[in-house]
Amino acid sequence: MTRAMDQQIQPARPAADEAETWRLVAERLRRLRKANGISLRQLAEATGTSASFLSQLERGLTGASASTLIRIANCFGTSISELFSGTESGRDPVLRKAERPMLPVTEGQRKMLLSRRPLTHFETYVSEFDVGGSTGPEQYTHGDSHEMFLVLRGRVRLELGEDSHEMDEGDCVEYATSTPHRVVNIGDGPAEVLFMISPPTSTAGYLDDFRNRSG
Repeated sequence: MTRAMDQQIQPARPAADEAETWRLVAERLRRLRKANGISLRQLAEATGTSASFLSQLERGLTGASASTLIRIANCFGTSISELFSGTESGRDPVLRKAERPMLPVTEGQRKMLLSRRPLTHFETYVSEFDVGGSTGPEQYTHGDSHEMFLVLRGRVRLELGEDSHEMDEGDCVEYATSTPHRVVNIGDGPAEVLFMISPPTSTAGYLDDFRNRSG
């Protein structure tokens, strides 16, 4: 579809009863773009639109077709549903512990997402490890962002590239997510750690693996 054809199907300025939703979506789009370090021109080229159209969209002056929103969401590694999630007023701003989205238990680790979706400037996880539990049998990487690792409870070993660090409660370290890393609980009891990554490196597909215990 050409740029002209795509923009011809954009809806007119949203009706009054939809204005607030579009305003929130517009703010979310702007935050996502800036968090990913993408200019309006770059996003326009990637989505087959124009910088002027995207500027109007981010200011809430126009709506967008579903196909356009899908292409924009894909550029940010998210989904169109997430662009609209949480736009309703009155949502509880507090994420209760029992409502944390959680991945299935793997290698003795329970990993829960603390940041609200969609992720913009940062993403934060808390992981609980059984004795001997780990993030997996091998080191891993994800993107090239800044990560802070903080031990909340217990004693763990952080393998960071060729280095290895034994860390106790309250210890923290920072590194690039492009550096291979792995965490293992080396203590006699459960361990709990916090991961904070900026900008986010998770894609919508990865986040969709989470299970929300609140159902």
